[in-house]
Amino acid sequence: MTTTTHTTTTAAAPLAPVQEAHQVRRRRRLAPGKRLPAARLVGPAVVLAVWVVASAAGLLDTGAIPAPWTVLETGTRLWSAGTLPDDILTSLQRAAGGFAIGLTAGILLALASGLTRTGEALIDGTVNLNRAIPTLGLIPLFILWLGIGETFKIAIIAIVVYIPVYLNTHAALSGIDSRFVELAEVQGLSKLRFVRQVVIPGALPGFFVGLRLGVTGSWLGLVVLEQINATSGLGYMMFQAQNYGQTDVILVGLVVYGVFGLISDSAVRLIERRVLSWRRTLSS
Repeated sequence: MTTTTHTTTTAAAPLAPVQEAHQVRRRRRLAPGKRLPAARLVGPAVVLAVWVVASAAGLLDTGAIPAPWTVLETGTRLWSAGTLPDDILTSLQRAAGGFAIGLTAGILLALASGLTRTGEALIDGTVNLNRAIPTLGLIPLFILWLGIGETFKIAIIAIVVYIPVYLNTHAALSGIDSRFVELAEVQGLSKLRFVRQVVIPGALPGFFVGLRLGVTGSWLGLVVLEQINATSGLGYMMFQAQNYGQTDVILVGLVVYGVFGLISDSAVRLIERRVLSWRRTLSS
């Protein structure tokens, strides 16, 4: 009887590491796996490949959707003529000005609303009311207030940017665990140290989500605004091309908008990964 028990125990012992390894492998399959190099370029590359193949096969109406090489040739011609660089520079200046104002306003309003009850009572409802109003619907009113020049364009872009920055940052501030606040009080942290050591790290993930939405929103608003009494910019170039039926020029503008949007979003993602490198998430 003793011999049988010993044999059973000895036979079962090698099975334990095998079962544990199997469970580990099974757990690891739940994660997405390693990040693919240049993964975000795969989707645009597939779209471009389909466009090339469909154009080469004659499946697309060249009057409606020109071939990629036609768009590339048009873009090269506009660049050589100097019109495309000037339009890009003008659009970048407008987007940067509105984005800087909107980002600053969104952060300050979120901090005032998220850290004080008085600020929340005065600010949060007002911002949500503003969010419920279509921002582009404010264009006629802002033209009457600020004129039809550059000021109203930058103001509209700032509104488009500050709303997602505020909402996501405020939500992150409100979601900070109250136990961290109690711990900071027990440790006797000052208000400044509390904000620096507890509030800012806790709000950064939500802030970066709002920042990405704000960057994208600045480009989306710019497309519309540059078609209103503008004499330069990518939107103006596309509006003029529409009047003359130049589909290839319109696609050049869309491609440039898409490239800048992808680059700016990727830059924010890169900064986010560096700043929040201490987090362990599925994306990392």
